[in-house]
Amino acid sequence: MSLQSRLTIIYSLLIGTVLLIFGVMIYALVNLILIDQIDQRLTLSAEGIIAQISATPNNSINTRSLAEYSSGENQYFQVWKNSNQLIFSRPIGIAGSLDDFGLHQRTPVYTNSNVNGIRLRVLSVPLVTNRAPVGVLQVGIDLTLVDITLRTLSLVLIFLVVIAVILAAISTWIIARQTLSPLVTMTEFASQITESNDLTRRIPLPSRNEKDEVTQLIVAFNETLERLDKLLSSQKRLMADVSHELRTPLTVIKGEVGLVRKYRQFDDDTINSIDTEVDRLTRLVGNLLLLAQAETGDLPMNFKNFQLDELVCEVYQHMQTLADDKLEVCLQNVDQIMINGDRDRIKQVLLNLIGNAIQYTPPGGKVSIIMENNMDYVEVSVTDSGPGIPKEDLDHIFDRFYRGERSRSRSRHSGFGLGLSIAKYIIDQHAGDIQVESTVNHGTVFKMHLPKYPRKDDMNKSNG
Repeated sequence: MSLQSRLTIIYSLLIGTVLLIFGVMIYALVNLILIDQIDQRLTLSAEGIIAQISATPNNSINTRSLAEYSSGENQYFQVWKNSNQLIFSRPIGIAGSLDDFGLHQRTPVYTNSNVNGIRLRVLSVPLVTNRAPVGVLQVGIDLTLVDITLRTLSLVLIFLVVIAVILAAISTWIIARQTLSPLVTMTEFASQITESNDLTRRIPLPSRNEKDEVTQLIVAFNETLERLDKLLSSQKRLMADVSHELRTPLTVIKGEVGLVRKYRQFDDDTINSIDTEVDRLTRLVGNLLLLAQAETGDLPMNFKNFQLDELVCEVYQHMQTLADDKLEVCLQNVDQIMINGDRDRIKQVLLNLIGNAIQYTPPGGKVSIIMENNMDYVEVSVTDSGPGIPKEDLDHIFDRFYRGERSRSRSRHSGFGLGLSIAKYIIDQHAGDIQVESTVNHGTVFKMHLPKYPRKDDMNKSNG
């Protein structure tokens, strides 16, 4: 059964149930009002009849005055001396009592009874003098008109409920069809996208400009398609880049192995060349695994309080060894700063930034590591005197496998263009940011901003 049919049935049953409850309440209220009016009439009639009755000296009932008493239309009354002696009856011809139960009661009582196939509302009133009880007065009114009224009311209410349910079903069907039509369109487009495997297509939004749930669902679905399209495109680009990066070291390794096989001998240069290319492949696989963990949110972060200045000095010592005597590496504005973060990941970022600066700075140049302590965050900048990065390359500097080859020549010891992507992800996980400023022939500056105490939600996200 379709959703439209289920909604129609549910709302129709709901409306029908509510109307039925209201109908029963109206029927009961009208019945109560009519019976109350009948009881009031019975009370007035009984008072009028009792006023016409007198008691004899021997404590008997005198009913002579009742001979000329005119009862109302559809009204009955009887006077009983006791439960088995009828003294007076109007109309004449009714031998039995109007209500057997009322004859034996000591207080006035209203009851419903059936006399000769006619349903009556009967009031039984005990007749008592100062000396003793003398009999019972029973007054009854024919309920035929009341029954007809209630029967007509019930038919009208049933008819109205049926009509209301039918109209509700039709209205719900139309409204549900109009409301769900975007979902039908969405389903059709989703099926077409699946069949054609074209993630560039998008589901059109409804023509009406409403921010309802269906529109939000379509927007969310289109955003999901866009993310899937970007993800698949990124994977395709990744495969192409990986294939390109793997081709060079594999070609070198194959060439060296071919030479060894051909000449049946090898030297240290051959071994060193193969070892270098294997190291490059190992770094590439490690970086790709790190990026894969980052994209899936599985890259663990171990947040702890640590001294950033000690870490910077430690990295500085390593980088001085790397730079040797070819260029100058200096450290400025070192101050004791405690931050909360993953020490190993921050060290990885610093090694990448400073290593790149040393690699692309010509001999005799200078690489500066500068710390600045602000109120809520700390800034670590790495400045080099290298060839700089062209402006058109700055927007893509953190993209995977991106390298500005016009400004930085490729070599067998150059990276794969993954280090800055990893560095940016790590800084983002620390609720910080990383920026780059560069001018051709005037060097490059990378600025890393880290909050001293990252927000708790960022820390929980990173730890999860």
